[in-house]
Amino acid sequence: MTTLQPTPGQTVGPFFHYGLEIERGNELVPPHTPDAVLLTGRVLDGNGDPLQDALVEIWQTDAAGKVPRGRAMLRRPSYIGTHPVRREGTEFTGFGRSATTAEGEYSFWTVNPGAAADGSAPFFAVAVFARGLMNKLHTRIYLPEASDAIASDALLSSLTDEERASLVASRDERGNLHHDIRLQGEKETIFLAFN
Repeated sequence: MTTLQPTPGQTVGPFFHYGLEIERGNELVPPHTPDAVLLTGRVLDGNGDPLQDALVEIWQTDAAGKVPRGRAMLRRPSYIGTHPVRREGTEFTGFGRSATTAEGEYSFWTVNPGAAADGSAPFFAVAVFARGLMNKLHTRIYLPEASDAIASDALLSSLTDEERASLVASRDERGNLHHDIRLQGEKETIFLAFN
């Protein structure tokens, strides 16, 4: 009888985001429009070094807390030659994708998500793809000013203060959001497992 040996696991990368990038896929709303906010941050490894070839995806509710049902962001723009002539869809879909820069930075033009239910804390659902990972990582980014809802949120209330801080963004004087995602090490971001 032949005994089958397990093969090594596959990791994400190194070429995972070729073909996944969508032109202006990080613009959930047009930049600088009323109520638009810029969500930025860096993806950092266990040494605190930026990952220049990671991919970050977000899903969110709209500003009223409704889950968008549009599919338009998942379609690619149409081209004539090498120039995009239109982008499929103009409705808010709540989905965006951003590749990191050489400095490990990601960015999204979007709106502040609303609370999906009374008393719940609004958040961005986040997936991170990066080389060396066995699978994508899931986490959340919460808005800093929703302190009452943050205190009563089932997930956040189960964490220590330090762990909770790894999921809450900071807001600058212009109203934009910043949140670094640390894959390992000190101040590691809390990641979620789904069964």
